[in-house]
Amino acid sequence: MELRDVEIFLTLAEELHFGRTAERLHVTPARVSQAIKKQERRIGTALFERNSRAVTMTPIGRRLYTDLLPVYRGLHEAVERAIRSAGGKTEVLRLGMLSSNVQDFRPLLDAFAARHPTCDVQIRYVGFGDPFGPLRAGDVDVQIAWLPVEEADLTVGPVVRIEPVVLAVGAGHRLARRETVSYEDLADEVVIGGAKPGYWSEALTPSHTPSGRPLRVGPTVATETAMIPILSNGEAVAFVHSHASRYYARADLVYVPVHDAPPARWALLWRTATETDLIRSFAHVGRLVEPSGS
Repeated sequence: MELRDVEIFLTLAEELHFGRTAERLHVTPARVSQAIKKQERRIGTALFERNSRAVTMTPIGRRLYTDLLPVYRGLHEAVERAIRSAGGKTEVLRLGMLSSNVQDFRPLLDAFAARHPTCDVQIRYVGFGDPFGPLRAGDVDVQIAWLPVEEADLTVGPVVRIEPVVLAVGAGHRLARRETVSYEDLADEVVIGGAKPGYWSEALTPSHTPSGRPLRVGPTVATETAMIPILSNGEAVAFVHSHASRYYARADLVYVPVHDAPPARWALLWRTATETDLIRSFAHVGRLVEPSGS
């Protein structure tokens, strides 16, 4: 079985749709169909059931998927190791990021690279919808997340960034021309929610103003970019970290300092049960680099 045919089979098993499989692999649907029929002829039975409404896997197809997937992943990992070795890299550390502000952590990354020139640090995006899922699944080794983090199975390492909290509003919003705002100013506003876990929402977007007036939580979002049209349209406002004013600078958005908001603190985070020497070394470098923010 050719490697490309294996890739087509595994992808179809995940997508269960010939068109989406073809799009994902940049081939034609006919090529997908041809590869599956070729495999079915060789094995001697159907791997998928097709009708006008759905594509499903047969029991033999599911068994083949279970057997092939770790082998396929192992091949890719072997190739990646060879590529790293050819470039002088013998280790890899996958760093999860909740935001797009990779360059804000360049001093940390550069300091670690100086101490570990043979380690390849790979950046992986982690969504707000399941912020600790990739860490727990082993898809990332260490993560940068804002505090507090109150998870029994996770170790909270050194603080690596401190920055102000600002209010993101549409350019036409009544607060857009203010030099600063306070939590009390937000009592009559709809505020974007969605941060998980719940203690993150409360830390970034409190449920009440200092005088006890409730804040109205409006639309929920799972990514930073999902906030932009809601803010621009004036439907709601959002508490965000100040780096957003640089990474998401737009003519239709304004970022106003919140003068009574405590600063946001970002720290390194990893699974306690899978802590390694490399993770400990990364955390050590994090303690040596002065946290900064703007």
